[in-house]
Amino acid sequence: MELHQLLVIVAILTMSSSFVTASDPSPLQDFCVAVNNPVDGLFVNGKFCKNPNMVNADDFFFYGLQIPGNTSNPLGSKVTLVTVDQLAGLNTLGISIARIDFAPYGLNPPHTHPRASEILLVLEGTLYVGFVASNQNNNTLFTKVLNKGDVFVFPEGMIHFQLNVGKTDAIAFVGLSSQNPGVITIANAVFGSKPPISLDVLTKAFQVDKDVIQYLQSQFWYDNN
Repeated sequence: MELHQLLVIVAILTMSSSFVTASDPSPLQDFCVAVNNPVDGLFVNGKFCKNPNMVNADDFFFYGLQIPGNTSNPLGSKVTLVTVDQLAGLNTLGISIARIDFAPYGLNPPHTHPRASEILLVLEGTLYVGFVASNQNNNTLFTKVLNKGDVFVFPEGMIHFQLNVGKTDAIAFVGLSSQNPGVITIANAVFGSKPPISLDVLTKAFQVDKDVIQYLQSQFWYDNN
């Protein structure tokens, strides 16, 4: 093989390798509309950094996850989330944490985190947990009953839930792979959007009468976050 041919092949392989490894940064918020003049910008994909000379230990500290969440609500659960909005030191680190409290038979309803996978550890009680795979995997449901000390993982973007199936309170802690994982509660988003989704869309999507959709849209969809 002539030298110039070898150099061309090496150049192509080098370029291909760079294309494989290069990617845009993961989004850290629901949307980030571009502006031509940065003076007009209010948000960035993440947050601005504090002057390192002004950083102190309190920037990396959060107090409060030892306090039980209030589960006196229609769902019987409360999520206490610690993201970059509550703990500034998480900025750029790609992690966050949450405590979930459950009353007996309390539910953390079907929801998804658009920017994070989740790992859950049961501290107290018994939870029935699961997630639904994408259409590509036939919407397969994966479930497990977890007891104290058990761990379960929910892949990024998958619809998932946790239900306390015990007669006593339950506590779980979760780790999330984003400083701002986001949460979309399915029922709230579909039936409680503002403005509401068209009846024509929802009746055809769910194959039910308009009366059913109107009833669901008239409900108060509680947010336990």
